[in-house]
Amino acid sequence: GAVGRAAVAEGADLLNDTWAGADPTLGEVAAELGVGIVCSHTGGAVPRRRPHRVRYADVVADVIAEVTAQAERLVGNGVPREGILIDPTHDFGKNTFHGLALLRHCDQLVATGWPVLMALSNKDFVGETLGVAEVTERLEGTLAATALAAAAGARVFRAHEVSATRRTLEMVASIVGTRAPARTVRALA
Repeated sequence: GAVGRAAVAEGADLLNDTWAGADPTLGEVAAELGVGIVCSHTGGAVPRRRPHRVRYADVVADVIAEVTAQAERLVGNGVPREGILIDPTHDFGKNTFHGLALLRHCDQLVATGWPVLMALSNKDFVGETLGVAEVTERLEGTLAATALAAAAGARVFRAHEVSATRRTLEMVASIVGTRAPARTVRALA
């Protein structure tokens, strides 16, 4: 909670609880200071340790149950409802197959009614899927995953390559009809 409190003192209005409540005081800080918080899923993974052979009967159902329960609990404890995001938390307590399933079923996360955050940028599941080890080789996979998540309704994205991600999201928005093209001159004369 001390780091969250310090972040808010410096102007943060959203706390990213990447370890799914490992620090229970983070939610208390969010409620006390009236800031938002990201509800994440780690499948019980211990902070800063690699999971071993993680198994779920249904990873999508498990993630949805966990993050929505966290969200409701936090609202009950005083965190503003409009300040809560849910994050399936790719690579945290999940293998590559789990990450792909969560993207494939992103619409189910969106259907919960909570705004969905996706932190897909440079993730290991992208590298493993494409067979590339270097983070610098993961941009195309990251952008493809981002486009599919955005088309399914995810609303917030954490990104390393901000300009490329923004252009990807703008293109998706134009394709789905929520953004007009920046200019339209081709074949209109």
